[in-house]
Amino acid sequence: MKEKNVDFAAHPVDVNWGAFLLNFLGNFGVPLVLLGSLLLAFPRTPSGPNLPFGLGRSKAKFQMEPNTGITFDDVAGVDEAKQDFEEIVEFLKTPEKFSALGAKIPKGVLLTGPPGTGKTLLAKAIAGEAGVPFFSLSGSEFIEMFVGVGASRVRDLFNKAKANSPCLVFIDEIDAVGRIRGTGLGGGNDEREQTLNQILTEMDGFAGNTGVLVIAATNRPEILDAALVRPGRFDRQVSVGLPDIRGREEILKVYSKTKKLDKEVSLSVIAMRTPGFSGADLANLMNEAAILAGRRGQEKITPKEIDDSIDRIAAGMEGTKMIDGKSKAIVAYHEVGHAVCATLTEGHDPVQKVTLIPRGQARGLTWFLPGEDPTLVSKQQLFARIVGGLGGRAAEDVIFGEPEITTGAAGDLQQITQIARQMVTMFGMSEIGPWALTDPATMQSDVVLRMLARSSMSEKLAKEIDQCVKKIIDNAYQIAKNHVRNNREAIDKLVDVLLDKETLTGDEFRAILSEYTHQPLKTEDRVRIKDLISV
Repeated sequence: MKEKNVDFAAHPVDVNWGAFLLNFLGNFGVPLVLLGSLLLAFPRTPSGPNLPFGLGRSKAKFQMEPNTGITFDDVAGVDEAKQDFEEIVEFLKTPEKFSALGAKIPKGVLLTGPPGTGKTLLAKAIAGEAGVPFFSLSGSEFIEMFVGVGASRVRDLFNKAKANSPCLVFIDEIDAVGRIRGTGLGGGNDEREQTLNQILTEMDGFAGNTGVLVIAATNRPEILDAALVRPGRFDRQVSVGLPDIRGREEILKVYSKTKKLDKEVSLSVIAMRTPGFSGADLANLMNEAAILAGRRGQEKITPKEIDDSIDRIAAGMEGTKMIDGKSKAIVAYHEVGHAVCATLTEGHDPVQKVTLIPRGQARGLTWFLPGEDPTLVSKQQLFARIVGGLGGRAAEDVIFGEPEITTGAAGDLQQITQIARQMVTMFGMSEIGPWALTDPATMQSDVVLRMLARSSMSEKLAKEIDQCVKKIIDNAYQIAKNHVRNNREAIDKLVDVLLDKETLTGDEFRAILSEYTHQPLKTEDRVRIKDLISV
């Protein structure tokens, strides 16, 4: 630049070290101080990773001396399951009695069964009876959005449990973390699988699991991983099913202790009228009856409140009553058709009541009283249910004509079609033969896997199934229409009384019907039905 005569000036740089340090501390010093304080506030522990805000700690509720308020006296209707748990309580209270014979306490008990059957209630009862430290939590409490949190909580839970052994650990809804590994189509939840792996290791791993009894509950045992339910982890699987008629009566006795019942209320009759009800349903039934009695200003619960509560639980809220007119007459003939065809078909349950009071989506209802628990149902009984279910449509068809049939039989048709298809594909009650044409394992598997599964059934076999189902329903429909034609006078009389009273009890219905027919089924009709159901 000097050679080219360019004017320029140069000055030495004056470094301000004070301003530079302040700028550096402002940009980097404050974050470093905050990070250091976090590291000091959450020291590394042997129970899990260095996670802030206690994310790695178990959220299980702990009771050193459990006071659940529930004992085995409060559990009814599941005698087999209760017997298993009474044995475990005895094992916890007097372990020397069993260890002298070389017996070891089970490491885990898996409770399975439909919702509302008392699985959690049994866990509360065993906690109240055993008197040992008790941890309780849900399977979903292991999972968080951060990786490694679930496994850390499992380790923390079992470390606390081992420190307080012997103790009980209750995990409700274990299917939230215990699902079969490797089935995550389209991207699985690896965090859930890591949590499950940690549970497997803690229950029966290299370190062992001494003095800790794990009780788990689920209503979907078919989706649990095989490594979780094997002996050595869950040594016992206790099935808690729906109670039978004796079990329902015992459950009703438990839940009616705090209720003021009228002397006319019979718990045995209630138990007979509630097949398929779980313990939770029966508890809700008694509570609804008490609410109705209080709303009506009564001092005691009468059979009327029990009856209305059963209708409300099974069918829904009571709707607005229909006014007189053609629609009401059609509904009356429809419901009487159900009752008459069911009563005149051998093998069907007796009528409990017929009503025109709407409930839920139904404009009218016909209730039947099961004679015994439907654990074993014969072919004749299934066919009788199809005939009774088609009685409403048959009455509309015969009395008003085919152009006047209504949509009121939509629900009936779905039910009878399902029964007929089960007779063919599941129960082997058709001319196809005693084959199981559906795979129960596939039906109980994951929804996505069920959708992707290929059908192993040929087109010819599928066509034969449809033909057999149609033949069963067609034969039942012909019998139902014959019942309506042959008993038209009795049906007209029953409809007149029903339109006037809106509700007929089973005894009133049978009394009127007996004036026109003296036997439930004629001999020739009985032979005809046996021929028709042998399709």
